[in-house]
Amino acid sequence: MNILVTGGAGFIGSNHVRMLLEHSEDRVINLDLLTYAGNLENLAGLEDHPRYRFVRGDIRDEDLVGRLLADEQIHAVVHFAAESHVDRSLDAPGTFLDTNTRGTQVLLQASLNHGLKRFVMVSTDEVYGSLEPDAPGFTEDTPLAPNSPYAASKAAADLLCRAYHHTFGLDVCITRCSNNYGPYQFPEKLIPLMLANALEDKPLPVYGDGQQVRDWLHVSDHCTAIDLVMRGGRAGEVYNVGGRNELPNLDLVNLLLKKLEKPQSLITYVKDRPGHDRRYAIVADKIRSELGWQPQYMFADGLEQTVSWYLDNRRWWEKIRSGDYRDYYAGLYGEGGRYAGCDDL
Repeated sequence: MNILVTGGAGFIGSNHVRMLLEHSEDRVINLDLLTYAGNLENLAGLEDHPRYRFVRGDIRDEDLVGRLLADEQIHAVVHFAAESHVDRSLDAPGTFLDTNTRGTQVLLQASLNHGLKRFVMVSTDEVYGSLEPDAPGFTEDTPLAPNSPYAASKAAADLLCRAYHHTFGLDVCITRCSNNYGPYQFPEKLIPLMLANALEDKPLPVYGDGQQVRDWLHVSDHCTAIDLVMRGGRAGEVYNVGGRNELPNLDLVNLLLKKLEKPQSLITYVKDRPGHDRRYAIVADKIRSELGWQPQYMFADGLEQTVSWYLDNRRWWEKIRSGDYRDYYAGLYGEGGRYAGCDDL
């Protein structure tokens, strides 16, 4: 197949692109605007891969998306592209609504116009809201109750996917995942932020009392689940993907400090953010029973691997924190670069 991956220079998207190129014969076209969290260094070494093409562009650009689907004879879309940092959504809700909701609608309409075989919407457990401490985990039938502008924009996108399936017959599946961790995660997120700060002996900011509970899923297991849904999921269905690894944020931070042999005195408690969800937990029975998905990473092993990756790739996250990571694009695709003009249609 020819697969369009949107947001393929981000954390999960880049891991998914690498997985597709390594474990399938599919051709992958990566559409990414390279906003602050898009980093082509996540895909270093793939520039000359015969089954890979990068296109810098905006999912909200109707003409570009339409031409790309037609020119590349796209069979399936796997849609990662999104503004995804909750804290940023509190400062700029309109940006999240425009990109995450309107951008998804543009992709859906173009997919309908071009008769795509499958559209996979990669969503989040945050659309379900917050769980009480002893409540069962979210299922696919849990009502949507988003509590942040980010979560609301993703819930709206999910509902647009549902509408395009039920009204127009577009073959859409939705996946909703718990918190991901692993290589190439932008260092504003919890695990890489804490690792980077600890390695530089800087304060580790913990919201409130640090007892917010999250369910952790290794990014490789998430990508495998998405691929199974793309190839075998039932049209119109939602599939939850979770790691069954619930842990309070403070416990996780202490685990990371212990692994790095850094003192707990680096922890700094900061004012909790508005509307901070207390607990997420996913029930992933449906994808297990229907598609045979099973996570391959035990949390202890996955966390050990992740810590090792950030220790071995210190230059990668240091360039992000300094802003120098943006130079990679200019060096390849900017004026005089090796692939100058190659990312344009």
